[in-house]
Order: sequence, then C-alpha cells, then structure tokens
Amino acid sequence: MPAVAASGRVRQDEVYRGGIAGRRPPVPTAFPALERRARRVMSRRAWAYVAGGAGSEETVRANRAAFEAHRIVPRMLRGVGERDTSVELFGRRLDHPLLLAPIGALDLVHRRADLAVAEGAAHAGVPMIVSNQAGFPMEEIAPRATAGWWSQLYWSTSDDLVDSFLQRAEAAGAGAVVVTLDTTVLGWRPRDLDLGHLPFARGLGIAQYTSDPVFARLARETAEGPARPTPRPTPAAVRTLLEISRHHPGRFADNLRSPLPRAAVETFLRVYSRPTLSWDDIATLRSRTRLPVVLKGVLHPDDARRALDVGVDGLLVSNHGGRQVDGGVASLDALPGVVAAVDGRAPVLLDSGVRSGSDVARALALGATAVCLGRPFAYGLAIAGAAGVAQVVRDVLAELDLTLALVGARTVADLELAPFGTAEPAARARA
Repeated sequence: MPAVAASGRVRQDEVYRGGIAGRRPPVPTAFPALERRARRVMSRRAWAYVAGGAGSEETVRANRAAFEAHRIVPRMLRGVGERDTSVELFGRRLDHPLLLAPIGALDLVHRRADLAVAEGAAHAGVPMIVSNQAGFPMEEIAPRATAGWWSQLYWSTSDDLVDSFLQRAEAAGAGAVVVTLDTTVLGWRPRDLDLGHLPFARGLGIAQYTSDPVFARLARETAEGPARPTPRPTPAAVRTLLEISRHHPGRFADNLRSPLPRAAVETFLRVYSRPTLSWDDIATLRSRTRLPVVLKGVLHPDDARRALDVGVDGLLVSNHGGRQVDGGVASLDALPGVVAAVDGRAPVLLDSGVRSGSDVARALALGATAVCLGRPFAYGLAIAGAAGVAQVVRDVLAELDLTLALVGARTVADLELAPFGTAEPAARARA
C-alpha cells in the first residue's frame, strides 16, 4: 500500500472536498472525541488495558500537564511556503519525525491487531515499533510495515530467548531494537486489577513467544514437568481455557487436548521479564546484535550518560504512558535534561502523553529527534482498523505541518517555545 501525502493542506482539502459529497472522517480528528468514540466500541477489558495507568494515574495526568505548560510562540512574515520535517535515524532518512510506539496485547482491540497497525502505518508513511507483546509474530508483521519497523525487546529471564528474539529481528529486517527498561515488573494498574484481567494470562499478546523456537522448548519443558494444580472448573475458568486454546498456534481442536497452550502461558508469565536487569546486561548487547540499540524508559540525565558509555545508539525518553510508576516525572519534563546530557551524540526520542501534531511540535522544539505516538493510534485501530490507524497518523502529521506553517517555521529548528503565561521564548534544549 503506497504512502499518502502528509501535507496539512492536502489533508484539509481531502476532508473538506469529501464534506461536499456528504462524507465525514470515519475517525474523530481531535483526541477527546477520538477517545470517547473508542471507549464506546472497546470492551471493558480492552479499555482498561489501553487507557489505564498506574495507581491514581497521576503520571498520566502529569504527561498532559507538561505539554500544556509550554506554549509555541508564532513568528510572522517568514515566507514558509514549504516545510521540511524529515529526520535521519540510524542512517535512514524519514519523511516525518514520528513513529508508532509499541503497544502490547492489541489483539484485545482488533482481531488483526498488529497486522492492521503495520498496514495503517505504511499507508501514512511512518515506521512502527513492533511490540514484544504483539498478537502476531514479527515475521508476519514485517512485510506489511513497508515504511520501516523497529523491534521492541523485553529482557527475559532466559538469555537464550533474548538472543533468539534479537536474531529473529535481524533476520526479519528490523531497523533497530528498542529495549524497554521500565517494565522489569508490572506496575500497579487498578483498572486491570479491578477486573482481575491480565491479557497475557489468557494467551493474548504472546505471539512473539509462541512463535519462537527457544520459547517452544521452554514451554515443552513446562508441560513435561511436575503436574500443576488444575483450576476448579468454573464457567470462567473454562472460558479462559478456550481463549488460551484459541490464541495458541495450531488447530483449536488440537489445542484443547494439548497441555502446551496452558504451559505456554505459564512459561511466559515465568520468563517474560528480568527484575535483576542491570547495566552489565545492557553492555552485552553490542556483541549480541548488529542492530542499533535504543533504550526506552530513560528519564534521568545520569542514566542517559551511562547508556552512551555502554555503547547504546539512541534513547527513548518515556514513562510508559504513565502505566508503571504513579507520581512519576512527566516524559516531556525529563526530555531537556536527557537531551543536554546526550549533547548531540545520539538521537533522543520521546513518548508518553503525545496526542496531537501540536504536541509533536513542542517535543521537537524541546530537543527530541523524533516522537512516538501511542494511545491515539490504538483508538483509531479500535474504531476503524488499519484505516483508523492511518487516519490518526495522517491527522497528527497534518497538524504538525500546519503548526509549522502558522508559526513561521520551515523546520523544527525554527520553533520557539515559551513557558505558560509568557511570550518570551524559552532557552532551547537542543544541543
């Protein structure tokens, strides 16, 4: 599917001309309406998992407050008939400074999950970061992600599994590996807890694992090991067993009779992350993969400097969309310090709290090389599948382009920000 133009005026013209014929955008173009529409079409479990945050969700709110605390200062009469938002990342020139963040268990949201995300991202002309907790194997997602893709890695307790994931990502054509640091254990997520719902315990979001030869060996060892307690056969337990069997590779009827689907879930819950992960582990990556290594979850300047010291190629400033630590620092607030610490030696990306093209502009003005979009594209997926993902991304890019035009900026470097309530541009964090 060829990518389409992302110019703001092109997108506006498309919508307004469609309006003449009585057509409206299938997905709302502003985030509040997008979120409301998505909530109406998503199940309670899907909504809790995607929309929810840690604890009282203070960090989710802080992410938004950080964007609202910065104001763009328009400059006039600068003749900005054309804008350039292209960016180079790891030797590849991207038309837009935007990627899709990794979101796990999207099979909760749409039956085609990450396949539809890849198609939507390709249509909009942006790369995606394929989740380690995807609903389909990376080898099936990669051919659809024609605008490029990176592979997320949760560091397992099994080094053999880590190496297998890295080798598969290289073989499938990933442009980088994104090691997520902030989920060595799951955060306290009341929306999921109140429903007693963890998608992975039902066989969702573990396709990268069940398609992996190392994981298959670990699961067989679990199945052949000591007998495990069998849950009391309540109706809910039976439904869970059916769900696990339906999502496991192979024929449903065969899975019902096999111990492997349940063993795969148990194995995943045992090995998926490593609480003891350390800088010494990260330092081994240079000998384990040829891919550029990006660390996701860095929020402190000292951690940024340490990452470069152990050979990391890029950083993703992120608090996991507020899903891990309640009361944590907003990603945007942490960004300038990380940018200053890196001092131009590596690209610095940002996610968490990004909702619009204006948000993207503000993050770029504060020094981000590129920005990752999360929940908005998941809501577009819920509403309209691949087309919904594509529209959300195109709308964000269109607003970014129009924002540059309206504030007199040919490139991101021309943007000026002011603290809330002033008109004096703030000092630029960009090195």
